[in-house]
Order: sequence, then structure tokens, then C-alpha cells
Amino acid sequence: MTHGDSAGPVCSLKFVTLLVVLGPELLFLGAGVQLQENGYNGLLVAINPQVSEDQKLIPNIKEMITEASYYLFNATKRRVFFRNIKILIPATWKANNYSKVKQESYEKANVIVTDWYGAHGDDPYTLQYRGCGKEGKYIHFTLDFLLNDDLRAVYGSRGRVFVHEWAHLRWGVFDEYNNEKPFYVNGQNQIKVTRCSSDITGIFLCERGPCPQENCIISKILQEGCMFIYNSTQNATASIMFMQSLSSVVEFCNASTHNQEAPNLQNQMCSLRSTWDVITDSDDFNNSFPMKGTELPPPPTFSLIQAGDKVVCLVLDVSSKMAKADRFLQLQQAAEFYLMQIVEIHTFVGIATFNSKGTIRAQLHQINNDDDRKLLVSYLPTTVSAEAETSICSGLKKGFEMVEKLNGKAFGSVMILVTSGDDEHVTNCFLTVLSSGSTIHTIALGSSAVKNLEELSHLTGGLKFFVPDKSNSNSMLDAFSRISSGTGDIFQQHIQLESIGEYVKRHHQLKNTVTVDHSVGNDTTFLVTWQTSGPPEIVLFDPNGRKYYTDDFTTNLAFRTARLWIPGTAKPGLWTYTLNNTHHSPQALKVTVTSGASRSAVPPATVEAFVERDSTHFPHPVTIYAIVRKGFYPILNATVTATIESETADPVTLKLFDDGAGADVIKNDGIYSRYFFSFAVNGRYSLKVHVNHSPSISALAHSIPGSHAMYVPGYITNGNIQMNAPRKSVGRREEEQKWGFSRISSGGSFFVLGVPADPHPDVFPPCKIIDLEAVKSEEEVTLSWTAPGEDFDQGQANSYEIRVSKSLQNIQDDFNNAILVNTSKLNPQQAGTKEIFTFSSELFTNGLEHQPDGETQKSLRIYVAIRAVDRNSLKSAVSNVAQASLLIPPNSAPVFARDDFMLKGVLTAMGFIGIICLIIVVTHCVLNRKTRADKKENETKLL
Repeated sequence: MTHGDSAGPVCSLKFVTLLVVLGPELLFLGAGVQLQENGYNGLLVAINPQVSEDQKLIPNIKEMITEASYYLFNATKRRVFFRNIKILIPATWKANNYSKVKQESYEKANVIVTDWYGAHGDDPYTLQYRGCGKEGKYIHFTLDFLLNDDLRAVYGSRGRVFVHEWAHLRWGVFDEYNNEKPFYVNGQNQIKVTRCSSDITGIFLCERGPCPQENCIISKILQEGCMFIYNSTQNATASIMFMQSLSSVVEFCNASTHNQEAPNLQNQMCSLRSTWDVITDSDDFNNSFPMKGTELPPPPTFSLIQAGDKVVCLVLDVSSKMAKADRFLQLQQAAEFYLMQIVEIHTFVGIATFNSKGTIRAQLHQINNDDDRKLLVSYLPTTVSAEAETSICSGLKKGFEMVEKLNGKAFGSVMILVTSGDDEHVTNCFLTVLSSGSTIHTIALGSSAVKNLEELSHLTGGLKFFVPDKSNSNSMLDAFSRISSGTGDIFQQHIQLESIGEYVKRHHQLKNTVTVDHSVGNDTTFLVTWQTSGPPEIVLFDPNGRKYYTDDFTTNLAFRTARLWIPGTAKPGLWTYTLNNTHHSPQALKVTVTSGASRSAVPPATVEAFVERDSTHFPHPVTIYAIVRKGFYPILNATVTATIESETADPVTLKLFDDGAGADVIKNDGIYSRYFFSFAVNGRYSLKVHVNHSPSISALAHSIPGSHAMYVPGYITNGNIQMNAPRKSVGRREEEQKWGFSRISSGGSFFVLGVPADPHPDVFPPCKIIDLEAVKSEEEVTLSWTAPGEDFDQGQANSYEIRVSKSLQNIQDDFNNAILVNTSKLNPQQAGTKEIFTFSSELFTNGLEHQPDGETQKSLRIYVAIRAVDRNSLKSAVSNVAQASLLIPPNSAPVFARDDFMLKGVLTAMGFIGIICLIIVVTHCVLNRKTRADKKENETKLL
């Protein structure tokens, strides 16, 4: 083990020891929501800056969460409640003695409040991008939901709705209703309403009033104008994930009340497990016990916080290590672009540098115009020092000094830390960083950057980036382009449209097009960078054919950048650029294009890229995500490509999918996903995502299968029908996208350990199948699923193993001993392909237990699961469990379980043998008797 390898655990142990002396407030700072002594601490509710100030909003939020705390406490059988909550007030609201933010920001919130309507209208919903039992990203409430009391009749009380969404967010359970499949055919061939529990009652309602079921559902098709209305008074106590709006509902569905047959997301995503089963399996429940006694927990406490002035400090490494591989040049280019284009107006910006000591180069200066931006650029470092030693803590200390001169404290400030140094003493300032209230974004350059640099980002909720030592990599500019103020105001932020870097030979060209769509165009900037002296020859065409040349660009020869700012709103369409390398040798040429929203009321299309975990250990894959949407509308049918760069290997490109298979949990929700496991080396990897949408009618989702509270159309109360107002039309219109659009976003960095240096055997199995479905038709069962790959979701698997059982628990816990289906004629297709396989149900009825139920037709419910096998016999995890009901005609003989069948077979065989033996014995006796009779007769004759 090298010294560097051993230093990590020692530093971590030292840091943990330091944390022991911290108070609880500091201990959980930046750590998100924590459960401590049955109470949740650190829940952050953020109000979008586009929301106008309203005096009723804050009291309504408090009332909602207070009610939710008691409801949750009882629903979890005295296990958890909400202890303290922070509400982030927009900076646009008038100051009202609010506390100052520390590391909190809109982008880190657990709950967001906006006045934008998503694909669900006013439906509260939770963004879930991972599987069953995994935490979601955030809960979303509209302003109307929180202010319009009429909506209580539609969704139920706000506190109950909050608990419904909290279960989505915290515990990864899913809805138990299904608007797309409001009914189903159960095992007794009866039509049932999709619900949980099945004890919840109601009636069918036609256009003219109550009607029998057969008038509403004809040939298994729900007739237009028909719906199922529930009684407002119920006896059923479950389930919160179905209809929390019912006053009787105070529990989650458990094993005894769960409806396994209902075609809902909970059954599909959690393999027919009840929500309570998933919840009790969570870390929250494994690490806590119910509170003793009968007293209720204390009511939640609320802190109202508000961001002050936006303050950013650039903390830049100028040690001699920065002179390697164009590191310093790339830093200068990216920092200049950030100051001139990315950082928002009215922000205070300061610049500090460090080697073994820290230096303030520019005190905080507010940006109000371009002259302020140019002034700050003039303070950027122009040379590196001769000293190789780095002291990150000294640089950060100078950053904190600058901010404290302005506000007395560093609360709410942002540090952008760029370094290539291996500073083993960085842990010395972890306590200072934690208590500073500042957010630190880290950018690591090259392989020599200190291994636990990212801990600074992790502790403060900052972003982390990695820039490999490759001259044609645009990772540095991508990192600075990704860093925003975190206010959530997309109309004040710049969106990256293009990012490309290539080695270009002498007298060769880099030529490409970039799309400026209708939703962007303000403050559009084209940035060109190069390696050697003198700019390349630049020609840029706008969509109308107007030409811009090198002389039209603002050139900084010292930093080797050329920048063109388009006044007003850039013309929508295709912009074509050509860079001609006039230098006598090959060099890296790069292009970056950013733009802002063109209209203040129409949000532009955006992409947010990230990875599931900050680090992984070989051979576990990293899951890559990209959320593509316009406002809160998912964008479908986009081409989403991830580029992953390591320090030494070539970049890897990977297409992401929104198909509800493999790494992607829900189809058509605008979240594109993929597994990445092509690890070439140990160390840091950077991620960038590129989104292209072809010219067409915009593919915004009308509705998506997600996690949101049910919109209840009405109730039956005391025999009277009381209908709620129809669901609000969200007013979305299709927009013609004549030129499509393109977006770029950095997804930060992640760390990989344990990659073997030598060639290794295959260790990557096919990925788990998560969308298995079973449909019974005639005497057959048809299965469908999406094909996994040879390695996770890439390539082509070798075979499938399909098994059937009469018992859900058996197929979940003992898959290997379930009945095996003959799949010899089933050849796996390429990953991502839809697979269909049919087998005869008659082949398995003899292996299943007869379950008499008093109906005219008996039924047998079977459970099916599948796993894929690759060429090296590596097997995937067992799929989600699908189910089908087999019907037995009333005159059919009972069907026995496999063990009973074997026993009866043995007894039958023994019976046959006994009969044969009896026949032989009887025959023998008859023959003997006849022989004796004949002999006696002969003797009589003789006498």
C-alpha cells in the first residue's frame, strides 16, 4: 500500500474525531434531513423566487407540516415525526428579520413551492428517479395548492397530502392507484377497481348518475363518461398511498390489507410488497424504536431564512503544479468566461490565490455592468509561482476574510476552489469550513489533486468537478458554466448550448452548427479558446446568413480567448461556425456557447445531469441521470448522450434512455438513465451530458406515470353525489420547434476504486429486469419485458431463466426452487429490445395448489419472475414479480399441489400393483380349487 493509500483512512479518522466535539447543529450541517431520537431535523422547504409575496403562504406551510407531523407519528406507530424545519424565503421578498442562510439554497431543498404548473396541474408530486426503497429528489407543491382551500375537497387536508408525498420522498414507495388502469380483472374473473385496500367502497357513476358496473365496463373497456366514486365515510383504515383524503385512512397498507392484484406502481416497482413492508425495511426504522408512553411528540419548530447579497469568491491555486499540461491556461480561460458571462448581475465577487500561503488579489466588488466584470478579470493571476507546495486552508481562509468584511460572517457565500495540489493538511480546516456557513464548489485538476478534496463539497452541499490533463477537454469551462447562484431562478441563469474541443491539424478546420431555439437567445455568447499564440481564423454564420469574423470577437491574447456577444435576442435557428487552425502545428481548439431565456414567462428547456453516488468500488456500476424538461414538463424522445472522461483513458460516450428498463425506473418521465461500468483506471472521472432534440412538434409529456397525490373527482356522502370541480387545465400548448434544441451540462465528478491493473475475467452480470408483465389469455400466459444486456444494459444476454410459483413469498425468497419454465427456444435479443414469450398454463396447473373459493369458476394465482444469464453464467438479480390468474372450469377435477400430486401418484401406482396382485392370487386360488375338484371327481369315478 502506498503512502497516499494509507493517508486517507488516517485523515478520515482524524476528521471523525474532530466531529465529536461539534454540536448537533454543526454535525448535521450540509447533511440533509437526519433522523435523531425519532424526530426529523433539517427539512428544507424553499419558495421559488418567481412566487410573489403572500402573507398566507408561510402560515399555511407551517400548518401543513404541523398536521403532517402528528399524522405521520400515528401512521408509523409512534416511530417518527418532524422536529425542525427551515423555510427558505425568496430574496425578492421584503426583508422581515429573517435569519440569514448558511449553506441552504433552493437547489438543495427537499420541498419546493412554485407558481408553475407541471404535467399534473395542481397535483402535489414527488420526483422519484430511483427504484423501490430509494429516496427521491424533492416534493413539489404549487402555490394554488397551498393557498386555495377549495382544493382540500379534492386532495384531502394538506397535512395528510404531505405525509403521502413524504413516503414517496423518504422511503421510496409508490402510488397505489392508477389513472391509466382504473380497473382490472381479478383472479375470479371479476372486474375490480384499482385500489388499496380492497375494503374501500364506492359506486360506478355514469353520465346520468349511479349505474351498475356492467353499464360502465363493456368488454373490459371503461365507457366514456363513467367513473368510480368512493364513499366519503369508510371503515377501512388503509391506505395512505391510495386515498389519504378519506378520514378513516390512518395507516399504510400492510401485508394483511395490501391488494397484490391491483395494477399500480407500488406493485410493479416493489414486486407486490406492501408499502408498510418497504417502509419498515428502511434505515429510519432499522435504526430507531417506537417512542414509549402515550404522549404526542412536540410540535415542529420553524426557522425562516432568507439569502442576502450574492457573494462569490474565486480561490485559485497558483502553485508550480498548475503550470503542467495547460492547467493554468485553462483556469484563466474558464475564470474569465465565468466573470464576463456566467456570474449573475449584482453579485459581489472577490479573488484569492494560494500556494503555501493565501493572498487576496481582489477584494469583493459588486458586478453592475461590463466594466465591473472587466475590472475583476484584470485581477486574475497571470503567472504561477515557483513554489510547489499548496495550502488549501490558507486560500479558503483568505476567502472567508473577504466575505466577513462585507457581512461580518461568511453565511450564504460561495467559494469556487480550483486546485491541483496534494495538500495532506486540508482536513485541518474542515471545522472552520463547516461553521463558516459557506458553500464550497471544488474543481480538481489532474491526478495529483488531494484525494479528499471533495469532502469540502460534501460537507457544505457544494458541487464537485474534475478536469483531466487533456488539452482538448472542455471540462474546466463546463464546470464554471454549471455553477450558478442556486436561487432557482432559471430566468437569471445562463444555459449552455454547445461545448466542444478537438485537436485540429495545421490548416485544418473545426466546423459545426449550434441550435438557438425560441426559448433562449438573450445574452448569447460564443467563446473560442486556443493553445498557442494568435487566434484561429473564425467565421460564424447566423441563421440569416450574416457573417461574423475574428475581428468581430473580443480577443484576449494573454488568455487566448475570443468572445462574441450577440446584442438583443439572438436569431433562432442554426448558427454555423468554422475555426481554421492557421498555426504551424496542431493545437486544441474549443467552442462554448451560452444563452439566457428569451421570455420571462416561458421557461427554457434545461438538463440537469448527476450520478447516483459520489464514489463506487469496482465492479459496482455508476448510474448516470439526466433530467430533461421545460419548466416541470418532461421532454420525451430526446437524444441524450453522456461523455465520461478519466485522467488517462479515452473519453467514453454512452447513450441514456427514458424507457423504464435497466437503470431507468419510470418510462417517459423525462429522466434519462444508464449504467456506466467501463472503468479504465482508479481515480476521478468527469461527466458531461449533451441533449439534442430533433426539429418537430415538441414532445412534452401530457401526463406521466409518476408519484403524485390523487385528484378525487367526488364522493358519495349520505347517499348524495358531491362532485368536485374538474381538474384545472394547465393551459399547455404545443409549440412548433422548427430547429429543435441542444443543451450541455456538466454532471460533476465521481471517484472509482478497486479497478484491477491487469486483465480480469467477466464480472459484470446482466442488469435486473424491472418491467416484467404477465397477461393471461385463453390457455396461455404471455410475458413481456425489456431485454437486458450481456453486461448490465449493454450487449446481448445468453439465456433467460423463468420460474413460476403459487407463493409470492417463495418466489421472492427461494427463486431457485420455484417451477422452471422451458425457455430452450427463447433467445435473448439486444439490450433495450422488447421481449415477448408465451407458455401454456396447462403445463403448470398440476404443479399448483387448488384454492376453492365458492365461485362457479375456481382460480389459481401464479407468480412469475425472470433473470438473465450471460455467456459466463453470471446471473442478473431476480426481476420484479409479475402475476396472472388461471381459471379452472367448474367441472374440472381439483388440482393438487406438487407434493400432494407426487403422493397420490405413488398411492395410485401402489393401488394398481395391489389390484394386479389380487387378480393373480384370485386366479391362482380358482385354478387350485378347480384342480382339486377335478381330482376329486376322478377319484369318485374310480371308486
